[in-house]
Amino acid sequence: MYLKSLKIKHFRKFGEDNNLIEFVDSKDGLQADSINIATATTLVVGKNNSGKTTITRALDKLIGNKKFEENDFNFFYLNKLLEGYIEDTFENFPTLEFKLVIGIDDSDENQDLITNIVPFLTIKDVDTTEFSIKIKYELLETLEFISKIKSIIDNCPDNEYIRFQKYLELIKEIPKQLNYYNSSDELIEKSKFKLSDLIQIKIIEANKTISDTSLSDIFNKIIQYKYQTEDMSAINSQIETINTDMTEKVSSTHTAHVNGALHAIENQDKLEMRLSSSLTFDILMKHMIRYEYVEQGLNIPEGQFGLGYSNLMSIIGEIIDYIEQYSDEEFHSKLNIICIEEPEAFMHPQMQELFIKNINDAIKHLLDGSTKKINSQLVVTTHSSHILNSKIHTSNSFDNINYMTIINNLSNVVNLKDKNIINSDSADAINDLKFIKKHMKHKVSELFFSDAIIFVEGITEETLLTYYMDNDDALNKYYISIFNINGAHGLVYHNLIKLLKIPTLVITDLDIKRRDSEKRNQKKDVYHQIISLNNRETTNATIIKYNGSNNIEDIDTFFNIENLYIAFQNKKIENYYATSLEEALILENYDNDILNKVIEKIKPQIYNKVLGNTNYRKNLAHNSYRLQNKLSNSKSDFANELLYQLSIKEDDTDIPDLPEYIQNAIEWLKMKLIPEESSSEVVS
Repeated sequence: MYLKSLKIKHFRKFGEDNNLIEFVDSKDGLQADSINIATATTLVVGKNNSGKTTITRALDKLIGNKKFEENDFNFFYLNKLLEGYIEDTFENFPTLEFKLVIGIDDSDENQDLITNIVPFLTIKDVDTTEFSIKIKYELLETLEFISKIKSIIDNCPDNEYIRFQKYLELIKEIPKQLNYYNSSDELIEKSKFKLSDLIQIKIIEANKTISDTSLSDIFNKIIQYKYQTEDMSAINSQIETINTDMTEKVSSTHTAHVNGALHAIENQDKLEMRLSSSLTFDILMKHMIRYEYVEQGLNIPEGQFGLGYSNLMSIIGEIIDYIEQYSDEEFHSKLNIICIEEPEAFMHPQMQELFIKNINDAIKHLLDGSTKKINSQLVVTTHSSHILNSKIHTSNSFDNINYMTIINNLSNVVNLKDKNIINSDSADAINDLKFIKKHMKHKVSELFFSDAIIFVEGITEETLLTYYMDNDDALNKYYISIFNINGAHGLVYHNLIKLLKIPTLVITDLDIKRRDSEKRNQKKDVYHQIISLNNRETTNATIIKYNGSNNIEDIDTFFNIENLYIAFQNKKIENYYATSLEEALILENYDNDILNKVIEKIKPQIYNKVLGNTNYRKNLAHNSYRLQNKLSNSKSDFANELLYQLSIKEDDTDIPDLPEYIQNAIEWLKMKLIPEESSSEVVS
């Protein structure tokens, strides 16, 4: 038996949609003979405050380890309900909803287990391999709630803040209960089922406080439990003997001596003391066992070792504790989930990658040394690009990754799957997927944690946009990743980008196909500039895809598909169509001092030839395509010199202007990233 999915509705940051978390099937469980943990692990990945921890907290509360509170309700949801109540509409009431889909293995033959799930099996579920449990945390009685909420509305007609606070207090006070329903929405009697009889969860929390005694505290607990489950009579007998011997020695040596001094001052009947030994098993374990690391033959105190290693040992220690305390009688009678929250804390990048690859071997080793058979699912929440990267490449798949993001102030879950990224089983699509995995390993795993993404096709675009993003007072507050990748190869990322819902710019070139008569004539040194798009075609794969054809005579000025904005040279500059960013920069800034200085330094001969004796700078615009060609083999030098000149400038008055198509793209990005003031108001 295993947890296939969990749907969360109205709990904390979760809303109505995009709220399904999918888990790895138990056929990939930890008891398998040969298994890769990256395949067997469900990964929940996302930036801070995206809702990763909310998933484990929901499971923990559903099982009953912690109670639900009024602050567990999504405030946007509560506010929407309140708006309805103000309009005297009482169709819906504050409710937290959850749906667990449980898969049934062929090996699930435990009678206790089958008996436990019978209330949820309907006639249509007889031959099924799964069943669902719907859970609602809802009001016990609605009439009382309606009466009291009306009173709150009447008494706080104008003060929204006080009204909402009283509304929260009412939700806290009003009686509520956790109800279970089967797939037919039939209520299950509470006496017939308790989720904790079906699921056991071990949460190894993030942000653990690592101290000089953290390992001692963890392993003392494990050793104590291990000894306490065995025959303690021999140990207790030895402790009694020690206490008796120590008491006799202390008494004979010190008691009479101390009492003699006391009796010289006060009567023996009024004051006398007795010294005795009070060793216990707990004291023995806590104070007499020392934990040390061994490094090159030397014993190093635990407090002197690095936080990364201490955190790793802490995780291992808690897993050992989980295994040791797991009942021998509960083999397969419960669905077991181990949740490790943000294991990357204090770990350097290489250790993070090794962790997700090898944690399975560590757990299997612990289980092999135990008589217990525990079939557990492993869930790891993380915001580490290294763990994500290792997961993808070790398992060679995007499957079993739940990507968390925030859209309109709500948690959104994206269930990543290979089939959703390539949308095809063709050989080309499979090769595209292989490329994404390989390229991501070296370049782009960080895109999952970006506020926005910009794909560019050259070193000039990458250098220039990085500079402009850093110097934009609005955008430099966001984490914007810029990736330099050829347009045709960048195109294979678009399905993934749409899934992630991260605002993404694609800055590409119009790539106008030149006629034979227009191609560069080296002998005559002739370069034809484009002044019209009539009967023109493009060779750009990205533009062809979104334009619907290679004909660009009536092409749109940009393409905007969902969270994707594709910008290119769409308008004339100085009566010419640019065919690259370099050419667009020249046309836009032919009279700019910085740009002139850069071109003159990188290509002095062609620069002087184009300007001639008159030093007429507009000749740069009339020869923009020629200059672009001359710069084609020196783009890196051009970009670096441009960055250098921008960096040493004395003021901002001479900064070259970005071409309009890029300026428009950046404005779109700002619109996506910077919310309207009205949308940022949150009831609290």
